[in-house]
Amino acid sequence: MTAKTALGLQLAALAIVIVAIALVPGYVQIFTVMQLTLFASMAVLALSLAFIWGFGGILSFGQTAFFGLGAYAYAVTAVNFQDSTPAIVMAVLVPSLFAAMLGYFTFYGRISDVYFGVITLTVTLILFNVANSTSGQEYHIGSAQLGGFNGMPAVPTFNMPFNPQAPLYPEQGWYVTAGALVAVYCLLRVILAGGFGRVVVAVKENETRASLLGYDPRLIKLLAFTIGGAIAGLAGALYVNWGAFVSPNVFSLSLSAQIIIWVTVGGLGTLLGPVIGAVLIEYIISSIGSQQVVNANLVLGAVLLIFVLMLPRGLVPTLRHLAREALHRARRPAAPQPDTTVPPAQPLGSK
Repeated sequence: MTAKTALGLQLAALAIVIVAIALVPGYVQIFTVMQLTLFASMAVLALSLAFIWGFGGILSFGQTAFFGLGAYAYAVTAVNFQDSTPAIVMAVLVPSLFAAMLGYFTFYGRISDVYFGVITLTVTLILFNVANSTSGQEYHIGSAQLGGFNGMPAVPTFNMPFNPQAPLYPEQGWYVTAGALVAVYCLLRVILAGGFGRVVVAVKENETRASLLGYDPRLIKLLAFTIGGAIAGLAGALYVNWGAFVSPNVFSLSLSAQIIIWVTVGGLGTLLGPVIGAVLIEYIISSIGSQQVVNANLVLGAVLLIFVLMLPRGLVPTLRHLAREALHRARRPAAPQPDTTVPPAQPLGSK
């Protein structure tokens, strides 16, 4: 397949996705639209870890820290300004700055991978406890009461840019969330196809070799980690817009574990896999929660165990491998059949 053909197929797939997004509100009920909006926001969160872990080799247990910071930054700014435009900017800016600060001290401090995971997990726990202990009236930022474990209700949802008098309806919120998912996916594809993305993968494969080529692995990891934090913060803003509510649960350890499960199930080293994994797992959780028959955490553990033991590469890499094998077998020329024709018998004495 030539590069031109591959690009054409990718553009065709993108066009199909955009058309499907546009048609969703006209063919499903409002409840399904809201559910799909939640799934799309979680898929954006999955992409944040897919980039830094699957391509950068940075296993972070703290993506919920950036997700929660983005959610609270959006809520506080939206309540104070009654406008979602600056709130979205702050939801991306605050987590990215926090990720840059945290990444600087860990990567330039030469913290090993194991301790990096412990640090990100600890930071998430600290933020959860801080947010959980702000229930008094004295805990406010401007006119926004943080609410502690009760959370912040009635958060203003998305509106037209710099026009708070024109709020978006749930169907329009779906367009914004799904559009953000497509935009983040395409942005990461462009980054990974460029020089910086190749260096990120090179640092993951061999830091020493990347250093010998003149690159600073610490800086590359820091930049990738900051990008992941910004994407997680955007996912936090999308999540708050979905429910118009934020609570300390956005920093929960269960959500941190779910993000890792999404990426593992979908497949490391891919962008499409974690998106599918997030949507699939969230759909399973919502279905189980509505039935109240089986504990959702038990099902999540079983799903993770099955994929680790039977599909260790993840769903998308496994399907891609099977498709390539089938295509290779279809293109392989048939082996020549041996000639089994028996020559006619010659009469005795003939030459």
